[in-house]
Amino acid sequence: MKIICYDCTRAFEWNTVMSRCACGGLLQIEHDFSGLDADALKRLFHERLAERTTPLAGGVWRYKELIHPLLPMDQIVTKYEGNTGLYASEPVSRFTGARKLWLKAQSENPSGSFKDNGMAVAVSHGRSLGMNRFACSSTGNTSASLAMYAALCGGESYVFVPSEGVAGSKVLQTLAYGGRLVRFTGTYDDGLQFLETHAEALGLYVCNSVNPFRIEGQKSIIFEIAQMMDWSLPDWIVLPGGALSNASALGKGLRELKAIGLIERVPRVAIVQADGASPFHRMIAQGAASLTAEKHPSTRASALNIGNPPSWKKAVGTLHFTDGVTVSVSDEEIFAAKSVVDRSGIGCEPASAAAVAGLKKLVANGSIDQEETAVCILRGTCSRIRRRYKGMYRLRLMRSKETGSRFTPHFWYK
Repeated sequence: MKIICYDCTRAFEWNTVMSRCACGGLLQIEHDFSGLDADALKRLFHERLAERTTPLAGGVWRYKELIHPLLPMDQIVTKYEGNTGLYASEPVSRFTGARKLWLKAQSENPSGSFKDNGMAVAVSHGRSLGMNRFACSSTGNTSASLAMYAALCGGESYVFVPSEGVAGSKVLQTLAYGGRLVRFTGTYDDGLQFLETHAEALGLYVCNSVNPFRIEGQKSIIFEIAQMMDWSLPDWIVLPGGALSNASALGKGLRELKAIGLIERVPRVAIVQADGASPFHRMIAQGAASLTAEKHPSTRASALNIGNPPSWKKAVGTLHFTDGVTVSVSDEEIFAAKSVVDRSGIGCEPASAAAVAGLKKLVANGSIDQEETAVCILRGTCSRIRRRYKGMYRLRLMRSKETGSRFTPHFWYK
């Protein structure tokens, strides 16, 4: 197992602490699966379904051989994440026009979102390297997940949250877990840029999706769907696209499942963005070679309110591998879909409902045949509240000639 730069293919040791290559490219974990037997793995993963109290009981570490085979068992941090439901829903099926669909409810994770799948691995890996100060930029789900796992292993969490467009319930959840919030005027992208620039100097281990071990954990979502469907995946996987980490993880997981021989057929992937924050969809629709960031993304689906998704190149790879498509939907379409999912007894956050709204739109325009089967990935569940919170640190945006950052680097002592 080693770390590879997605852009220049430079290789690094698996225990190297870094967010990006010197060339600016994102990093990716490369495994050697040549000695694995698909049938033996299927039996092993099935046997682990009987686990109850070991780290292998969860829906992430059940697949440890495919995610982080070199991590010592005593370094695993887990709340038995994964094991989330896969539900058929007649009301949602009627709404979308798709005759047969399932909803993968990642809201059933311990902190309420799919971020737990990735965060369990990122924090475990950081812990194994001796790190105990974990950080992220977040508009909601990531913050709660990071704070939970950091607290679980006795570490500290530092969460950068924009002053606008943040899921309030997730902020309260983050504070409850002991997370230290740094509130700033700017966007998710600004917070991530600051962390990538200053994390090393501040002794922070960055757990956003630029961390390749986050992606390793999140690919367990497609592993679990495959196992739940007896290793025969549907025609389509439909998922929301914000930072595009899930799209990246999904593509990586599908490539590995196919290479090992755990699945015979690869489903097509549809990535759904909100109209007001759709730089990736616009790039694909226009046939552009690179992504143009949106400086002021605007959608009420706060988890999708990202104008410069860091994982866009990996998401392009997912589309190419799966012959995938993209689509954007309005906030009105998102909330109409959310109402149907909520009333079906499953429930989801607005960003999750984008997957259902996207499926409806793709069936309506003929991109997806109504007779084809589909799984919509529901990222999580939360309410969205705008307000000020006690206990937050304050952080002023500023230009610094020394660092080139929009943040003051000595916020810690304000």
